Amino acid sequence: MIGRYTLPDMGRVWSEANKYELWCRVEVLVMEAHAAAGRIPADSLDPVRAAPAPTPETVAEIEAVTQHDVIAFLTAWADQTEPRSAAAYVHFGMTSSDLLDTALACQLVEATDLLLARADRLVAALRDLGLAHRATLRVGRTHGIHGEPTVFGHRVADLAFGMARCRDRLRAARADVGVAKISGAVGTYSNIDTDVESYVAEKLGLIPAPVATQVVLRDGIASWVAALAGLATVCEAIALEVRHGQRTEVRELSEPFGSGQKGSSAMPHKKNPIMSERIAGIARIIRAQYVPVLEGVALWHERDISHSSTERIALPDAACGVDYLLHLTTRLVDGLVVDAARMRANLDATGGLVYTSAVLLELVETGLSREDAYAVTQAAAMETWRTGVPFRETLRKHAGDRGLPLDEPRLDEVSRPERYVERLAPVFDRLAALS
Repeated sequence: MIGRYTLPDMGRVWSEANKYELWCRVEVLVMEAHAAAGRIPADSLDPVRAAPAPTPETVAEIEAVTQHDVIAFLTAWADQTEPRSAAAYVHFGMTSSDLLDTALACQLVEATDLLLARADRLVAALRDLGLAHRATLRVGRTHGIHGEPTVFGHRVADLAFGMARCRDRLRAARADVGVAKISGAVGTYSNIDTDVESYVAEKLGLIPAPVATQVVLRDGIASWVAALAGLATVCEAIALEVRHGQRTEVRELSEPFGSGQKGSSAMPHKKNPIMSERIAGIARIIRAQYVPVLEGVALWHERDISHSSTERIALPDAACGVDYLLHLTTRLVDGLVVDAARMRANLDATGGLVYTSAVLLELVETGLSREDAYAVTQAAAMETWRTGVPFRETLRKHAGDRGLPLDEPRLDEVSRPERYVERLAPVFDRLAALS
């Protein structure tokens, strides 16, 4: 992910320097297990532990010749080991994927913990916003068209629970990717004992792979990216709500607009939903990582490395992108401007058309068939759409033409917007308990 959208902590997780530090740690842990079992000289450990991780620049220089990143790393690290002879026991019994997959698991777990913390903050921000607007009336829209009265907090609650579910899927995916693999070429432990894998896994806070060939099967990593795509998409859903709400014709919601901020180089009046649009754009990039990673599950026999180039791009980009999205979406929610008066004005803008569903049922209760009740209500509604005459007036006209009496006090009652949201209390009780 480009620096513009990479936050420092997540950027560090995926840095080349951090990767090589993790590689050193994995290799040292393997040596510790070997030394404890008497398989390698114990005095080889301290020189290797003391050797600093090679720099990315040094590894890259050697890799330009070897065309193999792990060999380049081992060579560069050995060059910094005193005496160099101790480095002979580095990577003892291992294959490259033992190092790569185990260190990658550490990166994925560390990245996940950063993302879960950000997701927790966003869930809390949505919960608090929803509760603050549990009584803020607005019109509910389907297909972008006014439907029935609702409250803004109801929509926010829907997004809060969606974000919480995606967060919980990521938490489950953490277990899928937190797997150590130290089983040698094609995964048969031919030159390395199973106790080495168990020791390394325990020290790194991972679990040993229940089975692996030369690589860990990529279904767990694919599930992890799918969870990130879910988080990104709910962020986009939040952003889309704001984008629609900030349109000039709607003006119910608006992003925070800071002092000195500019909306357009040509039109000084503009206040554009740039945060929300940025969220929508980056969410597309996150979703685009899923299929290439999923296709890395199917490899040739015990393995090929077609997954490797994909993961070098997709995993850091997905993690850094979602980290930034969660951060930006939380900023958006915390600073969101909600115009309750405009919401109420929009609710009333169609002259009462938002009450047709209740009117339909009231006419049915007077003894009309549903078909006849629908015909009267729809005819009145269509005239209101065409003429702008309030719905109650057109309803009286069409009911009168058919000789149908109207219970005006009862219609007053069913046309109260508060009536439509009276049963939402349990939703907000559940929202208050969300964490």
